[in-house]
Amino acid sequence: MLRVVSWNVNGIRSPLQGVVYEEPSNCAAMAVGRILEKLDADIVCLQETKVTRDVLTEPLVITEGYNSYFSFSRNRSGYSGVATFCKDSATPVAAEEGLSGLLGTQNRDVGCYGNMDEFTQEELRALDSEGRALLTQHRIRTWEGKEKTLTLINVYCPHAGPEKPERLAFKMRFYRLLQIRAEALMAAGSHVIILGDLNTAHRCIDHWDAANVECFEEDPGRKWMNSLLSNLGCQDVSHRGPFIDSYRCFQPNQEGAFTCWSVVSGARHLNYGSRLDYVLGDRTLVIDTFQASFLLPEVMGSDHCPVGAVLSVSSVSAKQCPPLCTRFFPEFAGTQLKILHFLVHLEEDPVFKRSALHLSHQTQLSSSRPQASPDLDLPSLGTLVTPKTPEDEVMAKVVEEQAKASEAKDERDIQTSFWKSVLGGPLPIPLCGGHREPCVMRTVKKPGPNLGRNFYMCARPQGPPTDPFSRCNFFLWSRPN
Repeated sequence: MLRVVSWNVNGIRSPLQGVVYEEPSNCAAMAVGRILEKLDADIVCLQETKVTRDVLTEPLVITEGYNSYFSFSRNRSGYSGVATFCKDSATPVAAEEGLSGLLGTQNRDVGCYGNMDEFTQEELRALDSEGRALLTQHRIRTWEGKEKTLTLINVYCPHAGPEKPERLAFKMRFYRLLQIRAEALMAAGSHVIILGDLNTAHRCIDHWDAANVECFEEDPGRKWMNSLLSNLGCQDVSHRGPFIDSYRCFQPNQEGAFTCWSVVSGARHLNYGSRLDYVLGDRTLVIDTFQASFLLPEVMGSDHCPVGAVLSVSSVSAKQCPPLCTRFFPEFAGTQLKILHFLVHLEEDPVFKRSALHLSHQTQLSSSRPQASPDLDLPSLGTLVTPKTPEDEVMAKVVEEQAKASEAKDERDIQTSFWKSVLGGPLPIPLCGGHREPCVMRTVKKPGPNLGRNFYMCARPQGPPTDPFSRCNFFLWSRPN
């Protein structure tokens, strides 16, 4: 059996990962190892790692029993990023960053890019610059003993909020590039699995409030997924795309099967979320080899939960990891020089010897030159400075006194403000209108005139309006604008 799991971890170094084990954990490296242990999968695909190469540590990327592969954002730190961890028994034969081929090295890259003429080189670089795609290619063996190629595409698709309409175009172009690459791999004879955070709830059943979302079915992302996926229960050939949503293949009518919830509103407590994370397989692969597809909502530590699938195949491990593997990074390969190697004994350094001889020669020349007589009265540095007039001295004293007075006033003002804030005490927390319970303070993070302002809202978790345990609509600014 081959078990694959995908999880948007919302920061691979976040101490929240310790929640997975219901115990505190401030060590990101320990958290990663425990995540892999908990998920117990042959291949683990993580999204939104939020790391760049310069902040990686060896314990974070090199875990016993696994080989890892990372793709980083080229433009921003602490943003996006994906990583794939493969058990040694599932070592890939090839690995590659990005979808376009522009980030490849030609040495054991996955290859098979398809026709990308509709993209400019600049557009392709932009689509791959955020570290949103990572491919690993594996050899698998079926129960009949046949060996085949399987390519996993680990993706973190872009989000397109209404406040940034330009990101919708970027998202759709990313989708298009993803589909071209996946179909090219299939045309070359490889099975393909696309797994990760697609950032679109496909159908109404995949969103808690689809009925109140304007033009839900007309969303471009949902239309793209309609063209990509095959609806097994539909006889319409227009709904027979090259891929199958594996979870809906096994659970076609399961309601409340969500994978992402708002942390701010506490919506996970009442399962008020959406399904954004998927394991998609090509039609033949899913029908012939998928034994199960599952969600793991009980696993905490992120605003997403893991998703995965089990295939009735075994992995044929490659003899050596591809060059993209993090264990081959110079900083982790065990070939980095220790600092003592840079500290050469000075008496053994030929450069030092030449410098010492040159310095000795200069000293001898200096000692042979005539020296000034100690009785010769040379002018000191102080005598070269023009003396101040009485008027200058008076003005300098006045300026100095004014500066001291200003500093004293500023210090008094600071102390007065401090004691007023301490003795005044905190403002009382208002009660919400629906439950008459203490509110919680939030801060506006959306760009606009209210960015950074604080406000009060109901402290209960978000939920259906008909649920009496969900939060009410109370809202109050903490102070007038």
